[in-house]
Amino acid sequence: MTSIGGASTGMVDWNLAVATATRLVRPGPEVSRDEARAVVAELRRHAKASEEHVRGFTRLGTEEGHDTPVLVVDRPGWVRANVAGFREILRPLLDKMQDRRGSSAGSAVMGAVGGKVTGVELGMLLSFLASRVLGQYETFAPATRELPGGSGGGRLLLVAPNIVHVERELDVDPHDFRLWVCLHEETHRTQFTAVPWLRDHLEGEVQAFLAETDVDPMTVLERVREAAQSLAGGRPEAEEDDGGRSLVEIVQTPAQREILGRLTAVMSLLEGHADFVMDGVGPSVVPSVGEIREKFQQRRAKGASRLDLALRKLLGLDAKLRQYRDGERFVRAVVDEVGMDGFNRVWTSPNTLPTKAEIAKPADWVTRVHRKAE
Repeated sequence: MTSIGGASTGMVDWNLAVATATRLVRPGPEVSRDEARAVVAELRRHAKASEEHVRGFTRLGTEEGHDTPVLVVDRPGWVRANVAGFREILRPLLDKMQDRRGSSAGSAVMGAVGGKVTGVELGMLLSFLASRVLGQYETFAPATRELPGGSGGGRLLLVAPNIVHVERELDVDPHDFRLWVCLHEETHRTQFTAVPWLRDHLEGEVQAFLAETDVDPMTVLERVREAAQSLAGGRPEAEEDDGGRSLVEIVQTPAQREILGRLTAVMSLLEGHADFVMDGVGPSVVPSVGEIREKFQQRRAKGASRLDLALRKLLGLDAKLRQYRDGERFVRAVVDEVGMDGFNRVWTSPNTLPTKAEIAKPADWVTRVHRKAE
């Protein structure tokens, strides 16, 4: 196991989080070594082909110096990449919490809990998520020897065992499904490589959100512990007991609510745009796209067990599902009104990104960005 920057002390033992997650994560579907090689090779081919499909459809090109690698990983590889990303983006908040721990009334308890317990609990959460993610554009994760990053930052991960698991579960054509997934994830890669200011803008918003955080470290740890206990079967009814609050919602000040509104709008745009592109390109290159889309939507809608639902709420994943739907409706409405080139004005600057209200009312964005410019 590769060390995550030697961060074995403090609020979170990151190396222990990786070790715990990789030990607990469920094994992927059974495939032979030859089958595994074939899946990896096909995903790489599809990712490469998706570049041309996505850029032709969106009319977005990669800025020079902002290309990023595509990496096909297993579940432990996804865990290692995300721990590195979490550590990087959460560093200011954890430093702040570390400072508060010394003066808070609960400092003795915090000392007893320690970074190792927190690392185990984070690892339990990651082990849950590692079997569910099909692909991910990592915006902030630092490059490592095992997981290189692009010169402009970022990398695209495709989680091979999860893709195979879902294509079997849905009983769809595996070759079509793999390309369909790659189209969605390649759209995210294109968004960030074609719009180089987007990464810095998002990082600035996230850091502003974290800078506003003023919360007792014990409260955050309590939420993490509840999620970990849910994973272990201890509190499957958590969504009823806590009113469905997520980890994000417990650290909101008025200023944070404003920032979170902007972040929600951007994430809705990015996710909805990816779904729109996937559906737009799909019919010409994925013969069974209609069947795949229908079955995948049904899978998204119904979810899984009560345990899944509880964790979705705790981690804010139910909000992510809404982002797909709301964002796709926004993109479709704007493209219908002003065409793809008109929609692409959204990428001009942070000022042309839609607000949360405009995601719900696309005509208001068209009026603000297009009508005032005429």
